[in-house]
Order: sequence, then structure tokens, then C-alpha cells
Amino acid sequence: MNTITTLDDNWTGRARSIATALVESDGHRAIVDPGPGSTLDTLRKELGAHGVSVSDLDAILLTHIHLDHAGATGALVRENPRLAVYVHRRGAPHMIDPSKLLASAARLWPDNLQQLFGEAQPVPAENLRILDGGEMLTLGSRKIEVAYTPGHASHHVSYFENMERVAFVGDTAGIRIEGHSYVMPATPPPDIDLEIWDSSFAAVLERKPKRLFLTHFGFSENPSEHITQFRERLHRWMETTENILQTAKNDAEAMESFMTTMLREIREHVGANESEHYALTAGLNLSFLGLARHARKRAQAAS
Repeated sequence: MNTITTLDDNWTGRARSIATALVESDGHRAIVDPGPGSTLDTLRKELGAHGVSVSDLDAILLTHIHLDHAGATGALVRENPRLAVYVHRRGAPHMIDPSKLLASAARLWPDNLQQLFGEAQPVPAENLRILDGGEMLTLGSRKIEVAYTPGHASHHVSYFENMERVAFVGDTAGIRIEGHSYVMPATPPPDIDLEIWDSSFAAVLERKPKRLFLTHFGFSENPSEHITQFRERLHRWMETTENILQTAKNDAEAMESFMTTMLREIREHVGANESEHYALTAGLNLSFLGLARHARKRAQAAS
């Protein structure tokens, strides 16, 4: 079989929030972004529905190490010790020892980290395949090019396969839930950098993929239009955040103003029911924290 299949991890019981891609070629199987530890049972069931078990997998391709993308990796390797785990060099130490990653996440989700993301078990160093960008991977008859695509995170890569010309872009191209045209930013702290992000958009577009595969959620069929819309919105959200920070009395007021403004925008595009879905999937409050951090760094550098 030579197929690319969307597996719905059904995060927090919600369909179309976190997707794992199953990539098959000539009896070889890899998954891109296995999701968090909290959805591991669902991932096993989704694989099983396509006649695949964890022991059948050859590789895990991580776009980056955030828990919603990579948290289940260690548990999967424990279940299948021959799994190769592809990860950017900057993310690799946190896969071997996730304690700093978990401590950082606990500051962002102090009350419900375990419920949202479950456990993140360490990955043995010998299972890791370190990436810098520029590598060419082989999966059966597929060739998969790796590109370094920071902006959302300093340890972010994207994967470009040659048969169907699908680009697995993680969070580089934002949040666009299948069935909608609206693309929104996900900009959690601490690594957001819009200038670097612009170069990652160029890296994706110059490879001319036919489709994007988004971890949140599913396929996007017009990469150029998608990225143009996303880039415009990302920079506009940045400008809005800078304006809010200049006028708000304190951080709490700034957060409230951002959330009100962006929820209104999301509702205009996708309706009231789906706006909550988008906001939860993207972590809208965290997007403010990331943009505000980047805005303050830019202001400090300018002065």
C-alpha cells in the first residue's frame, strides 16, 4: 500500500483537533506527530482500524516536540523498541529527558496538564535520528525531504514527500480545521519569531507541495492561498497585540482585550459553535502570551 491517512486522536473528546498522519509505502509505515500521551489509546485504535499496530511502525517523524505533537513518543518506543524517532537537534535533548519540557508546560497549564496531555515518557538516545534540515529520508519507495521551518518553535521541521507531494508542516502553517477555510495562528511562548517564520513560509512554498497536512487539522488543498492568508493574519495579530500592550493598564486587561477581539474574529468566520473548537485547539490565551513576549523582545531590541 502507498497511502497517507489522517488518524483523528480525538483530543479531549473532540474530533478534528489533533491529527496524526499514517504514511505507508511498500510495507513500510511511519507516523507524523503521534499526539499527546492522553490520546495514546485512541491512536492505537485508529491504527488498528487501518490494519496497523504499533509494532508494525518503522518510524515516528516529529515536526516539533510540543506535547500535543510529540508527547506519546516515549510510550510508543517503549512498546516498539525498534522505532526510529526523527527530531530536530534542538528538540532531541528534551525527548531524552522531558523534565524541562514538562515543567514549562506545567506553568502554562497549572491545573489540567495531566488531563490534557497525559504522560511524556523519555525516549532512549539510541532511538533518535537527529535532524538539522536538508536530509532526505526513505520510506519504502517514498522519498521524504526535511526542511528546517522555525518561527512557531526553534525546533520545528517540515517533511515533504515526493509521491503525492504532501507537506507535513506541523504548526508552521497554523490552525485550519478541515471543512473550514479560516486559518488562525497558534503562537505559544517561548519561541515565536515572525521574521524567522517568514523564511519558513518561503521554504514551504519553494518546494511547491500539492497539499499541506496540518496537525490541527487535516489536509489543506491550496498551499499558496493558505499560507498567504495565514501570513497576513499572523502579522495582523502581532500588530493588534502590540497596540493592546500599549493601551492596556495591565497584563490581565491586555489578555482580556486580546481574547475578546480574536474570539469575535473567529466567530465571524466559523460561527459560534466552531469558534470554541478553534480557540481550544490553538490555545488562544497562550497565543497572546507568545505574541506579547515577542512584541516586548522586538520593542527592547528597537530601543
